[in-house]
Amino acid sequence: MKKGLFALALGTFTLGMAEFIIEGILTDVAHNMNVSIPQVGHLISIYALGVCAGAFSLILMHKYRPKNILLFLTSLVVIGAIIATVAPNYWLLLCARFIQGLPHGAYFGTATIVAVKMAKEGKETKAVAMMCAGMPFANLMGVPLGTFLSHTMSWRVPFLMSVILGLLTLYMIYRWVPNVEALPNKGMKAQFKFMRHLAPWLIIAATFLGNGGILCWFSYISPLLQWNGGFSAASISALMILAGLGMVVGNQVSALLADRFKPGRFTCYLQFLAAAALLATFFLSHIGWVSAAMMFICCACLFGIGSPEQFLIVKHSEGGEMLGGCCIQAAFNLGNALGAFFGGIPVAMGLGYHFPALIGVPMALMGAVCLLVFHKNMNKHKKRVCHGFTTRPLFMFVLV
Repeated sequence: MKKGLFALALGTFTLGMAEFIIEGILTDVAHNMNVSIPQVGHLISIYALGVCAGAFSLILMHKYRPKNILLFLTSLVVIGAIIATVAPNYWLLLCARFIQGLPHGAYFGTATIVAVKMAKEGKETKAVAMMCAGMPFANLMGVPLGTFLSHTMSWRVPFLMSVILGLLTLYMIYRWVPNVEALPNKGMKAQFKFMRHLAPWLIIAATFLGNGGILCWFSYISPLLQWNGGFSAASISALMILAGLGMVVGNQVSALLADRFKPGRFTCYLQFLAAAALLATFFLSHIGWVSAAMMFICCACLFGIGSPEQFLIVKHSEGGEMLGGCCIQAAFNLGNALGAFFGGIPVAMGLGYHFPALIGVPMALMGAVCLLVFHKNMNKHKKRVCHGFTTRPLFMFVLV
């Protein structure tokens, strides 16, 4: 891996720690801050709000060099982590989580552009996957370690880890990431022109639906494994490591195969596989090893799909690449939020923890259809890579 890509990946590792660590330390924070667990749950939601708010700040920063933007965003990561580490009360911790979320989407959008510029021709998706690799590795190693340190020492230790990782990322980006030229500045209005075409909307819809479909199920994975799969509470930590391993495997498979099989087609295959795994989970969740195996497959699909979609939106948002990166991150996080909400409906009705997987199936299938339409239109309009989508070909495809 190039040094520059490693620096970018360390940034996504740090962001992965910041985003997912709170799930593992909920009870520790609640006990120390004397607040309820549902209140601590707001620390997850406020992070997502920060992601959406910060992502669209790139509209105002597009005229600056990407390296300078990355340095600024990483500084925000460090500032948010410092505040969280020393926060004396719940409300300041809530503010810290919002600040931590601000650079998330903008970082991914900017780092994708840099990774594509650093890549050799025909290897762009692989470069983006390597940049994104920090996120699944954070779930595999960083989050379990941070959770362990929280239980044995203090819930502030994982945030201190984020401070150290953020400072190290700052140094590596400064030293190793090339100072590529800023994107052409054609004014604010020009950034929105790509939205006139169907290609980016299909990618955004596929991201929202596919991510939301899988998160319907994953949001309730712990009770599903215990109540349906028969696993003990003590074994959940090990199973979460298995989930993290699935994320890493999916990311690496994506890096190896997405360019070879074309990103649109590759993600379509994975999305259909995710839908099948969710359906199998619904019918066979009472068999423990099947639940665990389907968890591995779904997590692999989730992170195998993400990198190609990140690359595709940049490729099909000419003139508004940073805005496109913002939109895809907003779609990811909106899918997370609504997926968890929809998945909770059958649970609240008392239907069982395997029903969220069933709710996720049609969402995942609709995401796959969006990718299928996208891929078919790509084949029909190879010479119009960035702006080759019109409403007529889409309707003709649907009618056929």
